[in-house]
Amino acid sequence: MITVVPTDQIYLCCGATDMRRGINSLARMVQQVLALNPHTGAIFCFRGRKGHIIKILAHDDQGFCMFTKRLTDGCFAWPATKDQVAVSLTKAQLSLLLEGIDWRRPSKTYRPRLAG
Repeated sequence: MITVVPTDQIYLCCGATDMRRGINSLARMVQQVLALNPHTGAIFCFRGRKGHIIKILAHDDQGFCMFTKRLTDGCFAWPATKDQVAVSLTKAQLSLLLEGIDWRRPSKTYRPRLAG
């Protein structure tokens, strides 16, 4: 059973990342480019150039876990920057991101009617 340590530290790694990278390469990127420690239990999200694939890297008590998601339609909302910088997210924003919803400006699609 794979369990990721619950964390409030969630980072988007801005800019495009080569989706051929594996766990070791992404962890090295977190250390060298973002100057963060990948072993803290924080969650790091990476997006490919085309925008329809993301990889999520996290370290639990036993080692690294990597999760990949590919959208069949559309692309993941990502900050527009060419630099490799980290943007912090909340758990709710990560949930929206994984659903393919623009986490920066979510909007309600359901509007309740007034009884009458």
